Amino acid sequence: MLAETVSRAPWCLKVEARDSSNAAILSVSCDLTFTGSTIAILLALVAAPAVVFGSVGEVSSGPVKILLKKRSNQEMIANYLKKENDALLAKVENDKLKESGVAEQRRLRAGVSVTHDDDGGKDEDVVIKDYSNAQYYGVVHIGNPPQEFTVIWDTGSSDLWIPRVGCSSCGYCNPFTEGTSICKDKYDSSSSHDYEEDGSDFAIQYGSGSVTGAFSKDTVTLAQDIAVKHQKFAEVDNASGMGIGYIMGKFDGILGLGFESIAIGGSTVFGSAVEQGLVKDPVFAFYLGDESDGELTIGGYDDTNFDGDLHYVDLDKATYWQISLDGVKVGDDYSTPKTTGIVDSGTSLLVGPKAEVSKIAATIGATPNPLTGQYTVDCVSVDNVPDVIFAIDGVDYSIPGKDTIIQASGICLFAFMGMDLPEGAPKWILGDVFMRKYYTVFDKGSERIGFAPVKA
Repeated sequence: MLAETVSRAPWCLKVEARDSSNAAILSVSCDLTFTGSTIAILLALVAAPAVVFGSVGEVSSGPVKILLKKRSNQEMIANYLKKENDALLAKVENDKLKESGVAEQRRLRAGVSVTHDDDGGKDEDVVIKDYSNAQYYGVVHIGNPPQEFTVIWDTGSSDLWIPRVGCSSCGYCNPFTEGTSICKDKYDSSSSHDYEEDGSDFAIQYGSGSVTGAFSKDTVTLAQDIAVKHQKFAEVDNASGMGIGYIMGKFDGILGLGFESIAIGGSTVFGSAVEQGLVKDPVFAFYLGDESDGELTIGGYDDTNFDGDLHYVDLDKATYWQISLDGVKVGDDYSTPKTTGIVDSGTSLLVGPKAEVSKIAATIGATPNPLTGQYTVDCVSVDNVPDVIFAIDGVDYSIPGKDTIIQASGICLFAFMGMDLPEGAPKWILGDVFMRKYYTVFDKGSERIGFAPVKA
C-alpha cells in the first residue's frame, strides 16, 4: 500500500511450555471453545519436544505456503458502518471548532506524502493508507525461540513492524480479551537469543496520527521453513496513529512485500530471504479465496490454483508493485485513458481518482456516502451491475459486476473508493477485489507481475 474491524471474547485456553532457562518454546492460544479431546492434544504437545523451525541458512527445497485468513463480509460492512459513525462524530466536532474560531484540518482519508529537506533527503512525513480495509492476514514468527504474530502481508509497503512489550495504544487486554485479536501479541526482545539492538528511529504518519518505535534485528521465520537471519524490523512503542481500527483489527503488525527502495529500514524480509539464499526462486504469489481463506506461496507459485497460462507484465517502477494500465472500462458506457496502478494485497477495495470513481459509481447507479467517501447500491439491483474491466498490457481483466459488491446485513457496498494520490504516485490501487479473481505472481527477480484467472 502506499506507506496508507464486531469481535467476541469467549473462554480461551492458553498453553505455554518453557525450557530450562525459562524461555518459551511453545505458546498456543485461541479465541475458540475447546472440546476435551482438543485440550488433551494440546497438553500432549507441551510434553513433546519443542516445535522445530527451519534451520537458518538452508535453502527451502521448494515453494512454501502461508495460510491467509479472510475477514468476513459482515466484518467489512461493520467496519464501513463504524467509519461512517466516526466520520459523523468528527464532522460534528470540527463544526464546533469552526464555530469557536479554532481552525483544524482533519484527514479522514490517507494518501502518500513524502517530502524532502533542504539537503535532498527524505524526511519522515509519510502518510500511508488505512489498513482497516485490509481483509487478509497470516502468521509470521520472530525471534529464537519463535514468537508468533498475525500480520497483513502487504505488497503496498516494505517494512515489517510489530508492537513491543509495553507498547502504548497497542490493543486492549483484560481477562476477557486475552487470547483474542483485541489483545495484540507483543514482541519481547529479552526472550530471543538472536535479538540484536539497532536503535534507529522508526516513524510512520497516518491520517489519524503517528506510529513510532525503533528498529531492531532478529530472526524472522516464514512458514516455519524460511528463517531469515539478522532481519531489521521495527518494534513499535506507540500505535495510536492506527486508531480504533487497529485495536479491533485481527492483526498485530504489517509485513511489507514491496521493494527496498521504499523501505524506511532499508531492507525487506523477502529481499533478505532472497539474498541469504533461503528461497528457491525470488518469487511469491497470492491466491485469495472468495468465500474462504487464501494462501501466500513463498519461493514460487502453485499452478493448481489458476487456469491457463500466466501473463506477465513488466513493472513501471521497482518501488511499489506498479504497472501501466491501458484503462478502466465499465460496461459500454465508461472508460478511462491510459493510467498507472499498483497491485496491493493490503487493500481490500479498488481505489482510483475521486473524479473517475465518481463517474464509475454514477454509471452503475451507486449512491455516494459523503462521510466515508464510499458508495452503496440497492441490493435488489446487484445482478444488474455491469462488469468492470481493467485493461493491462493488451489483455482485459474482467471483474463481474456482482463481485464488485460487498454484501452483508442488508447493505451492499460498492467496492470502489475515490482517493486522489499525490503527483507522481500511481493513480489506481488494485486490491483484493481484483486479486480474488486473478492469481497474482510477484516476480522480484525479473521485476514483473503475472496474472491468470483463478481456478473455478
